[in-house]
Amino acid sequence: MKNKRILAALLAASMVSLTACGAQNAEEVTTTAASGTENSAEETEAEETVFSLEKIVTDEALELSRLNEGNMTRLAKLGKKLEAGEEVTVAYLGGSITQGSSAGDDLCYARLTTNWFEQTYPDATINYVRAGIGATGSYIGVHRAHDDVLVHNPDIVFIDFSVNDTVENTERNKDSYESLLRMIWNWESAPAIVCIGMTMDDGTSFQDYHCEIAKKYDVPYISYKNVILDVIDKGIVEWKDISDDDIHPNVKGHSVLSALLTGYLEYAFANGNPDGAESDFSVESADVFNGASLIRPSGAEPEMSGFTADAGNFGNIYGYWTIRSGNGDFGGAYLKFEVEAQNIGLLYGKLVGRGGKFEVKLDGETVMTVDSNFPNGWGNYVECVEIARFDEPGTHTVEIVPINDESGKVINITAIAVS
Repeated sequence: MKNKRILAALLAASMVSLTACGAQNAEEVTTTAASGTENSAEETEAEETVFSLEKIVTDEALELSRLNEGNMTRLAKLGKKLEAGEEVTVAYLGGSITQGSSAGDDLCYARLTTNWFEQTYPDATINYVRAGIGATGSYIGVHRAHDDVLVHNPDIVFIDFSVNDTVENTERNKDSYESLLRMIWNWESAPAIVCIGMTMDDGTSFQDYHCEIAKKYDVPYISYKNVILDVIDKGIVEWKDISDDDIHPNVKGHSVLSALLTGYLEYAFANGNPDGAESDFSVESADVFNGASLIRPSGAEPEMSGFTADAGNFGNIYGYWTIRSGNGDFGGAYLKFEVEAQNIGLLYGKLVGRGGKFEVKLDGETVMTVDSNFPNGWGNYVECVEIARFDEPGTHTVEIVPINDESGKVINITAIAVS
């Protein structure tokens, strides 16, 4: 099988990390994927009880994963840089899966895929940028893409938001994803883009919406969802084999995703034309969040009373404004920004059992009330709301006004999102 070379390279790249987590995990992931030998009937029967990467990542699965093969010109250019031993920056932007949830820093798909780059192209210098933040979708993604990814001048960006974007905000998420692709594609380092489609155990995913946008620009879209649901349907694995909950791949699931991605990369490097025409991003688009960015404590001095700026980490984003009520009274506190924008949003902290309520005022008028409490939740995280869209850019004031409630309530304001 032609994919044996892909699996062998991936496994060689990841063995150091795999053995670090224990011999059993390493043995289960490797099985006979790199051996190329025929098994006896007894070995085959025993192997059926062990997770086998080779049984999942077949040639058929690699084809099935290419939901959109996409224009491969930039990928072919990347392949030439790697073969020439040049310096290359590989970036990953996404939610908790990209952050490494259920696999860790050394065994997540981003690290395994980067290991493959390093092992396959030992003469090249590979810079690794992993910008995954749990519980964040493409709305937060497009607003943090510049600071977290693009400033590193990536040569390729993998994008993972398909289980973080939801149909509760369908149009916002579609607009965010499209602007994100356009922002990355038009960056000065001319990066290639590979989009990723993940899934929950019941098939819930934003994949179809994202892939529609990827096809509009002929950007590659690789579907873990299609492959995993297919092998589960065929009885090759069960969901519990590749995930420890209803959403996050475990170590084995991450190894599958990495094998699908590296399989596609090898295909693109071999078949893409570095001198060919690139994807056409000149097609008409509203590009709603063009120029998206975040106003954060490190670069802003809003008018405020009662709030203090904290440079620490909240929800894996550094810097936020915070306030705690005393005896249920916030003492007339406020946080006020003047912004130049056409679209305005807010990032704030969802806090388990202790989040406070606040009003959001736009140009002096209350436009929404936000409850940042997360009762009986799984943990604190950064949430977002869209405040307003305007027909034209303009100057506006955004004010956060805490609502008196119970003693000890906390409000964390992470950033104002503008574009």
